[in-house]
Amino acid sequence: MKEFDFYIVPTPLGNLGDITFRAVEILHKVDYICCEDSRVTQKLLNHFNIKTKCISYHKYNEKERVAQIISLLEDGNKIALVSDAGTPLVCDPGSVIVEELRNKGFSITALPGANAVITFLSQIPKNDECFTFVGFLPKIPSQIENIVKDCENQNLVFYESPNRICDTLNLIKNVRPDAKIAIGRELTKVFEETIVDDIQNVINYFSNSEVKGEFVGMIYKSEKSFEQTELLKKIQILQAKNYSAKDIATILSELFDYNKNMIYKLAIGKKM
Repeated sequence: MKEFDFYIVPTPLGNLGDITFRAVEILHKVDYICCEDSRVTQKLLNHFNIKTKCISYHKYNEKERVAQIISLLEDGNKIALVSDAGTPLVCDPGSVIVEELRNKGFSITALPGANAVITFLSQIPKNDECFTFVGFLPKIPSQIENIVKDCENQNLVFYESPNRICDTLNLIKNVRPDAKIAIGRELTKVFEETIVDDIQNVINYFSNSEVKGEFVGMIYKSEKSFEQTELLKKIQILQAKNYSAKDIATILSELFDYNKNMIYKLAIGKKM
């Protein structure tokens, strides 16, 4: 098997049995393991009797660790990068060192393995394979609402924390009140559950239960056509400027050659 200088190694989301044979082999044979939290990684290493030395590498010390890692590699050492759970560089640290190593010509490979997004998507129904993944949603409500609006015609996949999930779901409902949504919690762990339902039913479920664990979710794309979605956005912009439904119908029909009567009905909230 070809050897590399630097290995990106996925670790289990929760169930230690999900690690691959190759991942265990690599973690045994490299000289150093870069990890987010040595306490978390050490539990994994102890389970598989791996004695490899760990180096702290997380989002707060990425840049200062670069020189040390490059020096170790130049001395002929082999290094692996892991995150606390799942695949490094996917909403986890690693991009800084990988860019530097590629620029300096070191060989890098990534092992296949655990990833919350793929684990989640493989167990929910979908009409197609296309999706947009945005990682953790921003903390500012208006930014979340803008993302949901912009991705209305795409399956939107995101991560969320337990202390924010209910607020986030309510923000989604503000933008997409009839949205269908899937939520996965504690994937591969003892209390794993996945729910696929209308947004209000999902809100009710998590509002009436103790919310713990890490979350991954998907907002199903709107069943409206792309053209109708874009038309509704234009109507909302003009409504925010206090134009009447009649004026909106006139403006949009003349500018974009839409049916005037159809625009008027949409502007007054009448379903087509």
